[in-house]
Amino acid sequence: MNRTLAIGDIHGGLRALKQVFERAEVTPDDKLIFLGDYVDGWSESPQVLDYLMALSQTNECVFLRGNHDDLLMEWLKGKENELWHQHGGEATILAYSVLPESTKEIHVAFLNQLQNYYIDGQNRLFVHAGFTNLHGVDHEYFPRLLFWERTLWETALALDPNMDIENPAYPKRFKVYNEIYIGHTPVTRIAVDTPQNRANVWNIDTGAAFKGKLSVVDIDSKQVWQSDNLPDLYPNEIGRNR
Repeated sequence: MNRTLAIGDIHGGLRALKQVFERAEVTPDDKLIFLGDYVDGWSESPQVLDYLMALSQTNECVFLRGNHDDLLMEWLKGKENELWHQHGGEATILAYSVLPESTKEIHVAFLNQLQNYYIDGQNRLFVHAGFTNLHGVDHEYFPRLLFWERTLWETALALDPNMDIENPAYPKRFKVYNEIYIGHTPVTRIAVDTPQNRANVWNIDTGAAFKGKLSVVDIDSKQVWQSDNLPDLYPNEIGRNR
């Protein structure tokens, strides 16, 4: 059976990605939608990008742009960002320090072609962070917000679950799409470690950059698969746990 699987933030954790794909029994028949943040945190950011590029030869893949992917692309093009070093970039810099320029050029090409968002035929939106324009992603005035902003998820968390969708106070952003899939803001911040649904928003960033797991969701059945906690897979590393 053909499935459409959404994959949360990987953050350099290739071991977790391979493990969760094995648990989900991913095959070439599966469509894979990656929500971004492939890099920064654990030590295998370059290898994650290589793995994703190889997957695109066997599977239908959608690769969305995360804020960390954008930061890496800027660094590979020669732009320094000290703040990035403190938020996972240090491990990425070390990993790239031993790679030839030819590999870096291939990775820049891959990062350049990432999509800011994806809308499927059932009006389901996939975006790394969220959007601010009440009319949807096509109307976003500042496209970088699509991989940086957090107000969509914060609003979903704060929304009264008993509020009727026809209530004039119901947030217009939650009426534009049938479902919205995001990463970016780890659900571990609300003391859970599984993908969370609020209103019509699904957040599947389960904290893989820190002490959590990497998650995959079948967007039709809502079945979830998870890796082990990333520190258990990388016992000699700290990830983004500072």
